[in-house]
Amino acid sequence: MDDKILRTTRELIDEVGYPALTVDQIAARAGVGKAAIYRRYASKAEMAFAATMYEEQLPPLVGTGSLHGDLLALVRAFHVRMATPAARQLAPALISEIAVNPGLDKRFQDTFLAAEQSLFAEIIERAVARGELTRAVDPAMAHLLVLGCLASALYIVNLPVDDAMVTDLATAAAAGITALADRHHSDPDAAAEPR
Repeated sequence: MDDKILRTTRELIDEVGYPALTVDQIAARAGVGKAAIYRRYASKAEMAFAATMYEEQLPPLVGTGSLHGDLLALVRAFHVRMATPAARQLAPALISEIAVNPGLDKRFQDTFLAAEQSLFAEIIERAVARGELTRAVDPAMAHLLVLGCLASALYIVNLPVDDAMVTDLATAAAAGITALADRHHSDPDAAAEPR
C-alpha cells in the first residue's frame, strides 16, 4: 500500500503540480482511504516529500577511500533527487508548513533528517578510521555544510546547479569538516558534544 500511495502521489504531482494536489485525489486514484494515508503521513507536504525525495531508500554510501570522494558521491546522489521539478515545487511548501507545524517539524527531524545525518556520521567515522580527520565532528554540522548549501542553492537562491558546483560544494564541505575536526582536536573546549 505504501508504494501505491507514493507512486500515485508522484504521478499526480507530475500531472497537476504540487499546489493543486489533494489527499482526496491521491486516495481515490490509489484506491485507499484517507485515514490510511494520514496514518502514514502527517500532511500532504510530508507525503509528497517522501514520494519525490525518498521514493527509494537513501542513496547507498559509496566507499571511495577519501572524505572528499565520499561527500562528492553523496551530494551527487542527493542532487539528482533534489533538482527534480517536483522537488523544486515541493521543498518551499514543506519548509513553509514545517515553520507553522511543530509536530511536522519534529517528525521531519526524527525521520528524514535523522536518516540523512546517519549517512554523514558514517562518512565521518570512515574518515576518522582512515586518519583523514583527527576526530569526529557533529554529523548535523556536516549535513548542514553539504545538503543545507545544496538546498539553499536549489530552493532559495535558484542557482543552476551543475556537476562543477556540486564538486566545489563537496570540496568546500570536506575542507570545512577537516577544519572543524582539527579545531576541536587542538581545543577540546571548542568541541561541544554533538547535538
